[in-house]
Amino acid sequence: MDVFGLRTPGSIYGGAGCLKKINEVIEKESAHKILVFTDKGIERSGLSKMLTDILDVLSIDYRVIDSLMAEPSYKDVERALESIGAEDFDLIIAIGGGSVMDAAKLGSVLINASYKITDLLLDPQVARKSIKSVMIPTTCGTGSEATPNAIVLVPEKDVKIGIVNAEMIPDYVFLDPEMIKNLPSHILAGTAVDALAHAVECYTSKKATAFSDLYALASAKMIFQNIREAYVDPTNLVAKSNLLIAAYYGGVAITGSGTTAVHALSYPLGGKYHIPHGVSNAILLPHVMEFNKPSCSGRLAEICDAINPGFEAKSKDEKAEHIIEELLDVVKVTQIPTNLKEFGVEMDQLENLVGSASQVTRLLVNNPREMKKDDIRNIYLKIMKE
Repeated sequence: MDVFGLRTPGSIYGGAGCLKKINEVIEKESAHKILVFTDKGIERSGLSKMLTDILDVLSIDYRVIDSLMAEPSYKDVERALESIGAEDFDLIIAIGGGSVMDAAKLGSVLINASYKITDLLLDPQVARKSIKSVMIPTTCGTGSEATPNAIVLVPEKDVKIGIVNAEMIPDYVFLDPEMIKNLPSHILAGTAVDALAHAVECYTSKKATAFSDLYALASAKMIFQNIREAYVDPTNLVAKSNLLIAAYYGGVAITGSGTTAVHALSYPLGGKYHIPHGVSNAILLPHVMEFNKPSCSGRLAEICDAINPGFEAKSKDEKAEHIIEELLDVVKVTQIPTNLKEFGVEMDQLENLVGSASQVTRLLVNNPREMKKDDIRNIYLKIMKE
């Protein structure tokens, strides 16, 4: 029997208003100077002020990095960290989406380090955490608050690369549904389907374990049962809260298992065309699962059993096909665009996409069915012609 493990953040807080408990973390860590990662959109929404107001009441000295764009390059992260100079910090807090949290996690291992981010692109295992981190997600999908991953664009290669090291697993997480109460519907859709991809991919991954299965299946069930309601009725805070928890579960599943070909084919689309990560995953997810079905129909059937207990009489293949139909329906209901041409992807770029995706071996090796270049090409062709 294979030996397997799972690492999760040290402490997780949940429930509406749980952010107020952050004073307990600050006191526990004896933090007197804090580095806050956020972005301009979060500042405009007033969400970051909910945090800084608490820090002001506690008379905590803090510095804010808010210059990062969505899905930044490694150079953007490098510049952001250079802006703080030689200042010392006791704690890092990220309040934002996946890009903000990924940058903060990189900060936790790069500040005061002898190595640079370019060294981590070559060998992520040299990273060592120097500052503890707190994650406050403001979307319901990336799962970055639970993972050891930081995804950055490498512009010279037109691709995103994952820097993965367990040292970057956050120390504290606050899952406060107040953070996503007013999340725009299109962002809710893209991020929640991203989380659904995490769940389904991790459950069907070659590296799935009993630990990752627990979180992946719970995540898939919660998202299938709540995403449509949360999208159609933006006032449904219960459904949104469930998506926030499910996204965290998906992140934990990634830590124990790993995503597969959906993410491998998604990275070149984000790297070259800047398609939002959740959207590219949503476009690819049903097609990759259709390709994978011969090798993982049993696992897809188990997901079907979890969300549709009335399907007991159906065959394994029928259940697997039902899940793929459910994936297509979720994308349709949430109005996520499904044609790559809408994002300026032209047929003459096909071979570049195939070449880039085929190099994401870190994820392709997890895929339950071997995916060769011809298979990658065929999947891209499908989503370019829809």
